[in-house]
Amino acid sequence: MSRYIATRAIRGANALVAEAELMLQKAIGEKGADTPVAFPNTAYFLPLIYGMTGKAVENLGQLGPILEHAKELLHPTPAESKWTPYLGETLDSGMATLLAAEAVEAIRYVYGLQPELMPGFSLAGGTAYQNAALGINGDGLSGHLNGPIDDIQLRSWGIALVDGRMPGFAAIVGAAKSNEVAVKLVRELQRRNILTFLCGNVNGRSIIDQLNEEGFELGYDTYTVPFGTDTLSAIYALGFATRSALTFGGLKAGQASEILRYNRDRVFAFVLALGEVDDLKYAAAAGAINFGFPVIADSVIPEILPTGVTTYEHVISMPFNEIDGKDDLERAERLVQKCIEIRGVKVQVADVPVPVPYGSAFEGEVVRKTNMRVEFGGKYSRAFEYLRMVGMDDVVDGQVKVVGPGIDSTDPQGHMDLGIVVEVAGRKMQEDFEPVLERQIHYFINGASGVQHIGQRDIAWIRLSDGAVDKGFDLEHFGKILHARFHSDFGAIVDKAQVTIYTDPDLLPEQLDLAREAYDFRNKRLANLTDDAVEEFYSCTLCQSFAPNHVCVVSPERLGLCGAYNWLDCKASFSINPTGPNQPIKLGKTVDYEKGYWEGTNEYAKIGSHGVVEEVSMYSIMENPMTACGCFESIVMLIPESNGVMVVSREDTSMTPAGMTFSTLAGMAGGGIQTPGVMGVGKFYLISPKFISADGGFKRVAWMSSYLKETMADELAAVAIREGDPDLINKIADERSVSNVDELMAWMEEHNHPALIMDPIF
Repeated sequence: MSRYIATRAIRGANALVAEAELMLQKAIGEKGADTPVAFPNTAYFLPLIYGMTGKAVENLGQLGPILEHAKELLHPTPAESKWTPYLGETLDSGMATLLAAEAVEAIRYVYGLQPELMPGFSLAGGTAYQNAALGINGDGLSGHLNGPIDDIQLRSWGIALVDGRMPGFAAIVGAAKSNEVAVKLVRELQRRNILTFLCGNVNGRSIIDQLNEEGFELGYDTYTVPFGTDTLSAIYALGFATRSALTFGGLKAGQASEILRYNRDRVFAFVLALGEVDDLKYAAAAGAINFGFPVIADSVIPEILPTGVTTYEHVISMPFNEIDGKDDLERAERLVQKCIEIRGVKVQVADVPVPVPYGSAFEGEVVRKTNMRVEFGGKYSRAFEYLRMVGMDDVVDGQVKVVGPGIDSTDPQGHMDLGIVVEVAGRKMQEDFEPVLERQIHYFINGASGVQHIGQRDIAWIRLSDGAVDKGFDLEHFGKILHARFHSDFGAIVDKAQVTIYTDPDLLPEQLDLAREAYDFRNKRLANLTDDAVEEFYSCTLCQSFAPNHVCVVSPERLGLCGAYNWLDCKASFSINPTGPNQPIKLGKTVDYEKGYWEGTNEYAKIGSHGVVEEVSMYSIMENPMTACGCFESIVMLIPESNGVMVVSREDTSMTPAGMTFSTLAGMAGGGIQTPGVMGVGKFYLISPKFISADGGFKRVAWMSSYLKETMADELAAVAIREGDPDLINKIADERSVSNVDELMAWMEEHNHPALIMDPIF
């Protein structure tokens, strides 16, 4: 263990804790001890403090004991004449640093200093780029950096975290050698789909400044989240890691050692320190090492080799100018490669032949009208996507044809009709897999930087940015993307693929009619695909990478709670990877048809949960409901007074009749815990005839987030008709009219809600 690092880290920790104490004294004197403190939209209070100590800090006065605990973890700096191992003292000081840093950031929130204002930006105005890009960050405050990530965003990233599309995260602290190096570093991380947090500065200059000056789009949508321009904002990354353990791992606040081990073993993260490393950065790095996250510096610093706290090395020095490479950009690429190697991040990079950066990090990218070169679909043109299975002799693998005029035939910011027809062939291909593969078109095309893709089938909407077209992106690249990705992701069932792009206004309508005939045929076939019509369900253990005791059982009438995997998806997945996360569950003998018990599902629930769950009812929320990891789309929860349930959308931050927000409720539903009366679900399970059918079905819904009502209006209207009550959705309250149980009961009586006269739910 390096005495130099120990000295710097311990000295930095002592200084920060002392500063935090002074700040707290001043804040209590000016604001009062009862002044509330909190980070926005989280049920975990101040997350790192909550996770490490089990204490829910809700006001300034409660920060006092936290800083006292931090002081107890401090140590004097090592003596010049005496060598000791130092590691324990350094790690203690690192944890003290994190506790103090979160306390400081909470105090800054009290004074309105968080989230931090974008450097060089005033709320009275800003550059067009800043107004556009920063307005989409998590806090929704134009001109501000992100600040802490809220619970809703954490859960929305959940499926990408657990299925490997987002293999890990990087916290970059400081500033790169140049703007070009900064862009290259982040592009390399994006290309590998690694979530990147940005913070800190060197001599007042931050990598956030560098990226902003280059017009780099920052925000949740691009996996590049700017926390703040000082080192303390790195605490938000470790708060994110703490909540990952609480959200997905089923761990409880106060289980500090378990949370740290969980992160070491399951959360693949690292810290990249750019530029000069001062005392505070050493102290913060010591805090990260507690989580098992190694620190890689691009400057000359002492190294700490493996001791067991992290999986591999603790601190590695890679002086930037000494990295092998023909230029700085190649050195930046190799620096990222080394970081990934040290942490053991497992990445898959698809080789997609397009002239723009490509990866899942760009899937949520927004192309605004001011930056748009051309648009397909939307209000002013038609766009559709259609994938069909054909014979092996009917496909020329890799062929991409554009039938009709190209992008240059329309004016800038113009509109064109577009049809994307994909024909696939394979010895293991099945007709049932057509819609499964077709849905992937959305994700595959969206992976290209500068391309926005929304919707599917005949309501697709695609935009290309000026930047993408200037770099050479053209219509044929849609086909090249699809050919490459279908082979790389579905090579077990797709042997050959060809793509035809239609823009010819005379030929496109004929292809659109063929596609709509296929859509209609699939709809009818899927409507007949019921639980009663099959002899096997499927398991989904993707989330066990984060929630080790959770297992989904997916049936034709109950999709996975994340909303991303249905029965056909699992069937296709099993065909692609017979030893993968989706395994067939032979139902065997029926134990209780009404509640949804079979010998096969019960046996698998016990095996898949490692004995934690004995039984799972497929159709009940009140008896042995299915468990969840944390990335569910909605929560269903019993409201006893109403004789019914409420359904809360992940997007809904309002107070519910249960007296809790979604974030708080999620702690009761996630982590692989089986809690009668509480259940995480995929939102389209709500429209299934099997939705809590053992407990009375959809008529039990007394309250529902308005987001669900609005985004699923057509589907819910069909459910109301199926239930024999066409006005049912209007009888269901939402947050616009009801926020507590008394108001809910009054609403239900006023609107004659059917749950009031149904048999008792328990």
